[in-house]
Amino acid sequence: MTDKILALVDGSAYSDSVCRHAAWIAARLNAAVDVMHVIGRREGGGSAQNLSGALTLGARSALLEELAATDAQRARLAQARGRAILDDAQALLGADGQASVTPHLRRGDLLEEVRQAEPGLRAIVIGKRGEGADFASGHLGSNLERIVRAVSVPVFVAARGFRPIGRVLVAFDGSASARKAIARMADSPVFRGLQITLLHVDTGAGPLGAAMDQAVAQLTEAGLDATARILPGHPDEVLQTLVTDEGFDLLVMGAYGHSRIRRLIIGSTTTALVQAVTIPVLLYR
Repeated sequence: MTDKILALVDGSAYSDSVCRHAAWIAARLNAAVDVMHVIGRREGGGSAQNLSGALTLGARSALLEELAATDAQRARLAQARGRAILDDAQALLGADGQASVTPHLRRGDLLEEVRQAEPGLRAIVIGKRGEGADFASGHLGSNLERIVRAVSVPVFVAARGFRPIGRVLVAFDGSASARKAIARMADSPVFRGLQITLLHVDTGAGPLGAAMDQAVAQLTEAGLDATARILPGHPDEVLQTLVTDEGFDLLVMGAYGHSRIRRLIIGSTTTALVQAVTIPVLLYR
């Protein structure tokens, strides 16, 4: 197997779900799984902060020695914790039937490590929130948007809990990323046997009848079970209600169609939708 799924684990409450979804995707693609934990520069010790101030030479030297010893201890603990996280991840993937798992323990910036690993990847799986999940229920993980904007492969954003995926909701707005999502879905074994619903939320600009018909036809011609719906309203509110009321298991959408500058002015539909739903989200750029 040359195709790989990259599962990013950090020991948070989302790590179990990340591993189980990675195993599910890998099984449908007949792919291997690389599981990665990245130790941040601060977590791994070696901070450059100078706490010695205006102490005398002897006292300053003693303090610096103590700080160096503390940094070394912190680095050893981070390494041990990282290995334990990877061991747990391998066990979870193995329990779900994934035999080909390669662990990677790295130190540095997560995005840099992901970029280095990207060649040969079919997808990346990451939790919606990281280690601060219990304290940041209204926010996305700090690394999620950075990764989605930086890579060209699909990013699967795992929800807090895992459940089998049978019904898929596709948020379709006719954009280039949405059309790319349809094309990738049509070529992917992941969606075989699943029920797919394309949804366009009409915010007042008018329906996308012809584009919706073309997208459904593209999926149907690929042998997938696809239908289309058009509903009025605000995308995040409509999708959240539909997911809750009708029991969809996965949301698929194109990601971040505008620049960061535009996002600062009017916000990001992508971020709002990922925050709004409690199911996994598969993002295509």
